[in-house]
Amino acid sequence: MVDRLVDSEANARRIANVENCFGGEVLVAPNRVLVGEGVLQKQCRKQLKPRQFFLFNDVIVYGTIIIHRKKYNNMHLLPLDEVRIVALDDIGPERQNGWQIISPRKSFNVYAANASEKSEWIQHLNTCIQGCQRRGAKKVTTELAPAWIPDDAATHCMICSKVKFSPINRKHHCRRCGKIVCNNCSIKRLLLPSQSAEPVRVCDPCFAEASAKRISDVKNDSSGDDDSDDNGAANRQEQEPAQFFS
Repeated sequence: MVDRLVDSEANARRIANVENCFGGEVLVAPNRVLVGEGVLQKQCRKQLKPRQFFLFNDVIVYGTIIIHRKKYNNMHLLPLDEVRIVALDDIGPERQNGWQIISPRKSFNVYAANASEKSEWIQHLNTCIQGCQRRGAKKVTTELAPAWIPDDAATHCMICSKVKFSPINRKHHCRRCGKIVCNNCSIKRLLLPSQSAEPVRVCDPCFAEASAKRISDVKNDSSGDDDSDDNGAANRQEQEPAQFFS
């Protein structure tokens, strides 16, 4: 079905409409098809917030809703050849029908309006991801960005368990594991190229683990025979159901 839509007028019109809603951002690309769209509740640092999502056969795009179906901003784009999808268990009345979108650049949780919509989103996402893999897209790196734990999930540092958070003792997130930590437990910085060109805040255990891995990799590279020549969200709100075109 997706292949039949590649050169169709309907697909070109839908993509042009998304571009216009984002103020002229260019989204048209060879063989790109808009597979579906809908509003999902995205877990931001402090709360769930509604975001408009557009699923293409090679990327997923999302942004902040200014005027529904007319205007969006803060556009983000994640190539599907870097994405993994993990279904989430329901937690409380607000965090139901969710899944994680995991990639080297950014990872986060999203929640659909109901179980049926969750199933439909995950099915289409996995179909598009598998399509990218069949087309020979690059393999997902092992260094994936974590989905940050929401601020309201911790009153104390998740590393030392001693520091109670307050206006003076602020919450910080480790960029490697996503845990909520105090300043003393996250003084160190680590270069995570998939997330930033500059070293970012990480917790002490993540820094120690990364350092140990680096040392192990160096030892492995310098030992043994060289066989290189061998052959070898805002509160949940009522929302329209997602719309899929294939």
